Amino acid sequence: MRTSTPLSPTVLPAEPQTLVSIELRIQSIRGLRVIVDADLAELFGVPTKALNQAIKRNLARFPADFMFHLSAEEKLEVVTNCDHLQKLKYSKVLPFAFTEHGAMMAAMVLNSPRAMDVSVYVVRAFVRLREAAMQHKDLAERLSSLEEKTEALTMSHDTFSRNTKAQLKQVFDALRELMTPSPVPVLPKRPIGFITPSP
Repeated sequence: MRTSTPLSPTVLPAEPQTLVSIELRIQSIRGLRVIVDADLAELFGVPTKALNQAIKRNLARFPADFMFHLSAEEKLEVVTNCDHLQKLKYSKVLPFAFTEHGAMMAAMVLNSPRAMDVSVYVVRAFVRLREAAMQHKDLAERLSSLEEKTEALTMSHDTFSRNTKAQLKQVFDALRELMTPSPVPVLPKRPIGFITPSP
């Protein structure tokens, strides 16, 4: 389960600690990395209700790839996985989820100095997670390539092994034939005495 250190609404910790704290709030939902409205509001130092009201007044700035409502199932999953979001369990409202661009746009809509400052950290946290994912993808591709090469080598080794076994069997069969005495041909017995050739 994810847990995170809550940020003070007035003081931001040093950058590495801030990035780690923000990264813990970023989740993967619908194949996208997002941060839910309660976490973003806390980072920006405003109540969630105030953030959502500002968003609703500027909905045209938030297309589907910037922000979307969580479904009831997604909300339950978020609450289950994130200890610090337990209060969402009792909310009747489905939370918003913001992508990297949506979080930046939310900071612009709020237009507060803290929101603008924190949005830089939020973007950096998204970037760090994206870079980490790319490194994992690169590593996964390298492992797949190595696995394919190993399988090809095994196949060629198996083929070589099968060919070698077949050739050795032929050699052993030939040696056994040479070692086995060949049966002496049985010639018809010649009768004893003088035989007149048949006309």
